[in-house]
Amino acid sequence: MESLTLKHVDAKHPHLWLLIDKLDEELLQRYPAEDIFGLDREDPRLDQSVFVVAYDGDRPVGCGGIRPLDAESTELKRFFVERDYRKRGAAGRMLAFLEERARERNFASVKLETGPEQPESLHFYKKHGYAEIDRYGEYIGSEASICFEKRLADGPAQSAQAPAG
Repeated sequence: MESLTLKHVDAKHPHLWLLIDKLDEELLQRYPAEDIFGLDREDPRLDQSVFVVAYDGDRPVGCGGIRPLDAESTELKRFFVERDYRKRGAAGRMLAFLEERARERNFASVKLETGPEQPESLHFYKKHGYAEIDRYGEYIGSEASICFEKRLADGPAQSAQAPAG
């Protein structure tokens, strides 16, 4: 997908929230509302988070973020690609971008939560080196949650080059 560009955006960016709203709509078609762990627009941890939006030209088509969990781990949040852009490389590029930001911030791992009604997500994360782990944090009591973790290479990123886009 050659026309795809990635843009680091802040937590208030309107394209980010447009895509998060689309993700939430899709999740409501798959899960009861009480099984969805959204993102609070007023969460003070958003200032410590990193967000990316993928664009096809001027059109926002995907988003994701990482939010610190503790000194060692960050969590992948609100990872989404519009249906027409799936299986075209956008998700892999966004994931690599966010993992690189986690390495730069000296996190040892990236954790995430998904669910059984998202088989495409389960496949994607396994394909990208994520291993299933016990539920953690707010997901501990959620039967609809499946959690994963990927250990990152030790130390900060070796490359100082900025990613394309």
